[in-house]
Amino acid sequence: MTRKTGAVGTDRGPPATFSRALFIVNPISGASRGRDFAGLAASLIPRGTLDYDIVSTTEAGQGEALARDAAAKGCDLVVAVGGDGTVNEVGRGLLSQQACALGIVPFGSGNGLARHLGVPLRPERAVRALIGAQIQFIDVGHINDRPFFCTAGLGFDAHVSRQFSRAARRGLKTYIGITLREYRAYRPTPIVIEVNGQVIDTDCYVLAFANAAQYGNNAYIAPLADVQDGLLDLCLINALPLRRALRVGYALAVGDLPTSGAAEFHTARDVRVRTARPIGFHIDGDYAGEAQDFVVGLTPLALKVAV
Repeated sequence: MTRKTGAVGTDRGPPATFSRALFIVNPISGASRGRDFAGLAASLIPRGTLDYDIVSTTEAGQGEALARDAAAKGCDLVVAVGGDGTVNEVGRGLLSQQACALGIVPFGSGNGLARHLGVPLRPERAVRALIGAQIQFIDVGHINDRPFFCTAGLGFDAHVSRQFSRAARRGLKTYIGITLREYRAYRPTPIVIEVNGQVIDTDCYVLAFANAAQYGNNAYIAPLADVQDGLLDLCLINALPLRRALRVGYALAVGDLPTSGAAEFHTARDVRVRTARPIGFHIDGDYAGEAQDFVVGLTPLALKVAV
């Protein structure tokens, strides 16, 4: 791969001027628990600069409908206040139109897309950055007709995301603890991958489809991924014995997995995967269920974002 990694393109125009916004808050996202976002916004958004409302979600999936309704009612900015799962919900609601931009205030456990786009991780700075943000369009991946903006994947990472969703506590420490606990018992699944005219008959411990470079928390599963290049980066790990696991963990942290020899990489617009038995998959870090047949693809520059 010779592509240069980067957050978004450098050909940005002048700052956008937003007139009406909706902030959609996930009150149970990792860093947002117990936070008074309304008070934070009131203290940071100068009076008269932006007409905005704030709503909190009360159930999974609600963010999509709220975002779609806000765009239909004339909002030109809808802001996901939460983690990658919240960003996915809100972004899904904005895919069918081009008048409304997605903004992000990262309050999640990993914040993978926010990190890739260069959104400030401190909520105070992220809110201020929305005033005068610039507009970009990013690619949108889809797995079995379900969109993702950061990463999707099969195998161990999906298994961990399922266990993480059941945990009483959120955060990186909990995620690492679950990963270490589940590592010894998890076994790879035989799969067949059709990509770029090749048929690859192999095992899957992890098969990641990356639109952005990282899972979150600066764990770089595909450090060359670019959200504007019209391609998905595939990362395949067919087995994970202890020595390789240690190498993968180090490579995720320093961003050299493609050159580590511990994983196999491909880039493609479309991919087909069939598995020997039902296997779990995740979408932007949220467990999405099991399947045996996966159709994965990408729609270029389909989501408008404020960065």
